This record gives sequence, structure tokens and C-alpha cells, in this order.
Amino acid sequence: MLKRARALGIRIGQGEPGPLNAITDVPGVRVGHAAAWADFDDGRRARTGVTVIEPRPGLARRRPCFAGVHVLNGNGDATGLEWLREAGVLSTPIALTNTHSVGVVRDALIASEREAVAGEPQLYWTMPVVLETFDGLLNDINGFHVTAEHARAAQKAASGGLPAEGSVGGGSGMICHEFKGGIGTASRRLPAEAGGWTVGALVQANHGKRGSLMVEGYPVGRQLSCMEIPSPFETGRLPQPGMGSIVAVLATDAPLLPDQCRRLAQRAGIGIARTGGGTEDSSGDIFVAFATGNQGLPMTDYAGKGALTCAVEMVNADHLSPLFEAAAEAVEEAIVNALLAAGDLTGNHGHAAHGLKAERLLSALRESGWRPR
Repeated sequence: MLKRARALGIRIGQGEPGPLNAITDVPGVRVGHAAAWADFDDGRRARTGVTVIEPRPGLARRRPCFAGVHVLNGNGDATGLEWLREAGVLSTPIALTNTHSVGVVRDALIASEREAVAGEPQLYWTMPVVLETFDGLLNDINGFHVTAEHARAAQKAASGGLPAEGSVGGGSGMICHEFKGGIGTASRRLPAEAGGWTVGALVQANHGKRGSLMVEGYPVGRQLSCMEIPSPFETGRLPQPGMGSIVAVLATDAPLLPDQCRRLAQRAGIGIARTGGGTEDSSGDIFVAFATGNQGLPMTDYAGKGALTCAVEMVNADHLSPLFEAAAEAVEEAIVNALLAAGDLTGNHGHAAHGLKAERLLSALRESGWRPR
């Protein structure tokens, strides 16, 4: 059985995780995956899929939440972010997929929601949030293998348990620090005196160079680079190691306002930096954070029937720092969990990425001077 960081004695940061150590520790948050895998006679292989994060149970437009966006490096794309920035409200699921499947996933989420509100009298519109990273080495990305059915399947599979990690859903064909990457998740729960809130993170990790990888502050990439583990970039098909992106979704049950959500999203970059990433021009590093602590926010339907005002709560700025720290730690650990879970994968035209085995990581940590805490 593949192990997660904590099961190996790796304790990232000072905070304590929630029961699942996952984004689903935030009450109501659900995650679902769907894989689009196929082999063809001409050597092409589809190794891709969709991951969907639902911020609350039920239709998101009926129970919107405050949200914010931060872009560390913009060599990537997404849908729905301009309105999210403008309004500060998330009223759709968030989906993760590959670069060339953003459109079909977006359209599928719109169609699914239209079916759910069929018969309602108001004029309907929605702008779903769909994030992407590029899986074109391991996946036949120009084969357009992700379909509307995959997006629907990921939504249908969404649940509140521990999400699968590694080579699943949107993370199926991703590469991280020249190892097999993909989906990873983690959480931190604040002590009662700091509010008792939970911050959860889910990443689609497809970034970084092997030599720069750090775990718990130790430069393990230096040792791992000396081991005879082939890099997927040795094929010469892509110009250089480190090409790719990472997208991160942060969730919390703290009552944050939109700009506080934006500031929380910003801290994802710290977790990425602590693992040795975040410095590549070719990387699209886009982060979304949403907060479910305020209930009863009005729907935006322009029907003019909602209340003139509504009451909201906010965390005093003097008490935001523990949430920021939790966000950075959760993202950092989520990346390590993605690496440990992914395993080996042979993809399109025989291109392969090797998983970061637990024993190799522990060996590299010990060589760097690490001891379990």
C-alpha cells in the first residue's frame, strides 16, 4: 500500500492535520475523480481525466461562498476566474483537467447545472471554474480524450471521504519534480484558541525540477538526482525539466471575506516554494481559495427578489496568520503526498515517469541529515 507523508514519519510544519488530512476535512467539501485512460494500436495512450471539487453539498449556485484567486505565474489558463475576482463569490464546482480539455469540462459543468435548474423561471447563466496543467508527455493530449461524460462521472463520484491521490482524475498524466506527479491533498486544523477552523488543500502537481526538491526543509533532490532513476524529460521531447504547472485549491470553514480568501490563496505559493518549486517561467501556478464559514449568501440571479442586504462575518485581521500558516503547510504536504501516491506510469508512445518510492525518499532524507520527529 502506498503511504502518505505522515505515515512515513514526515511531519511538515508545526500544525496538526484534520482526521483525514485532506481538503475534505472542511465540512461539506467533496471531491470526485474520473479517468480517461485508453491504449491505441499506434502507440498512443490516453492518460488523463477530470477531478471535481464541490464546495458544499448540493447545487453550488444555491449555496455560494466567498472566494479569491492568486496567480503566482500566469503560464496557464482557467475559466471563471475573472468573475470570481470581480464578485468574490464561488457559485460553481471547481474542476481540474489537462490543458486541452478545459473547454469540454466547462461546457459539461454548465450542461449539468442547467439540468439541475430545469424549470426555474429566471434567465440562466453560469461561469464554472476549470483549472488545467499540461500532461502532453504521458498523455495523448491532442486526442481530446476527456469528454462531457468524464466530467459528469467526476461530479457523480464526489464524496466527503479521503480523496484518491496520485495518478487519478485530472492528475493522471502529470509529472512533478521529474517523478510521476498528480493529485495530492492535506489539511491543517487550528487549535481552539486560534478559532478551531480547518484549512484543506488539493493540488494538481505537474511542476518542478528533481534537483530542487525539498521535503521538510531537507534538500532531498540532490540525493535523488544521484540515484539511477530515469527522468521523463530525458526523451528530449520537451525542452527542459521543470516544464509544467501546479494548480492548488484551498478550502476553509473560517468566515473569510473575498479579499481574505485571495490572501489565503496567495499562501499556496509558500508551500510550493518550500518544496523547491515556483521559479519556472514555463509554469502556470494558479490558486483558488474559498471559505464556507458564511452561510446564506444570496444567489446572483438578477431577478431582484433577494434581500437588500445580508449579514456576514469575518475573521479579525489580527487572527489571520494561523490560517495563512495552515494554508502553506497543507499545500507543502499535499505535494509530497502526490509524489508518494503516484507510482510508475508508462504513457503515450512509451514515455514513462517513475514514482517517488517511500524507501527512496526516506533514504534521501536520512542522507540529508533528517531524523523523524
